[in-house]
Amino acid sequence: MIRVKICGIQDETAAMAAAEAGADAVGLIFAPGRRQVDLARARRIGAALPPFVTKVGVVVNEPLERVRALIDSVRLDAVQLHGDEDAAYCRAVRDLGVTVIKAVWVAGPLDVDRLRSLPVAALLLDTYRPSMRGGSGETFDWSLAAPLAAAMRVILSGGLSPENVAAGVAAVRPYGVDVSSGVEIDGRKDPSKMRAFVAAARAADARLTEVHR
Repeated sequence: MIRVKICGIQDETAAMAAAEAGADAVGLIFAPGRRQVDLARARRIGAALPPFVTKVGVVVNEPLERVRALIDSVRLDAVQLHGDEDAAYCRAVRDLGVTVIKAVWVAGPLDVDRLRSLPVAALLLDTYRPSMRGGSGETFDWSLAAPLAAAMRVILSGGLSPENVAAGVAAVRPYGVDVSSGVEIDGRKDPSKMRAFVAAARAADARLTEVHR
């Protein structure tokens, strides 16, 4: 079954709504931006979540000791690296005992062999924008992602919404999907949009599974 992550969670209410919508994971952003959460708030969100919802900390080029402190303080299950982190850094974070997800910016064909060699559990594919580290709210050419998704775990991101996630799942057949602005109204997570997103992603995945039986 496809996994669904709702990123940019900023308070306990949104976290619980995401869990009730059926999300497998929530993203807590520690990098600067309008969805950034501080340590105290992240702890409160983490404590409110049900035990089987994965807590993912999103960081950009953080010192390893800072990442270690976030993992220990918030009890993160996974860390999503959205900067220029190299393979050695990915390995060092993995050795801290968490799942590592590395973001990759898609601007053209992907080097499948190189990306498969990274010591990470999954790659998150997002739309390339020179001045942004994700959160563009724009899709990329999904055909570029399909070869990599056939070779390893890929999380599809970038401009997804309840209206287009089914098409993204059908085009890429990813391990998971990730959404933030696509389930917001006026910058806040909307429970009905989150439910619709999860339902659409799961329905599309179920159709593909049935077709390929």
